[in-house]
Amino acid sequence: MEYTYHTEGTCAKRIRFNLDGDVVSHVEFLDGGCPGNLQAVPRLVEGMTVEEIEKKIGGIQCGYRGTSCADQLSKAVRKAYDESKAPVD
Repeated sequence: MEYTYHTEGTCAKRIRFNLDGDVVSHVEFLDGGCPGNLQAVPRLVEGMTVEEIEKKIGGIQCGYRGTSCADQLSKAVRKAYDESKAPVD
């Protein structure tokens, strides 16, 4: 399923990605950000699980921001995964 996450504290304003079970694919950073990082991060995480992404890039900071595009991706995939497992009313 495709998800869009609105970031906080980063130059990229949105992240779009697919989640199949706990496997992440087709990551795109949208509306800003450092072009090199925004090409590299999606390639590096393609096919990784939510847990693998959290372990590898969760908590990375960009300067004084307290977060980064990579960190925001780890938050985005966790949120999407948790929501996909939540019971539907």
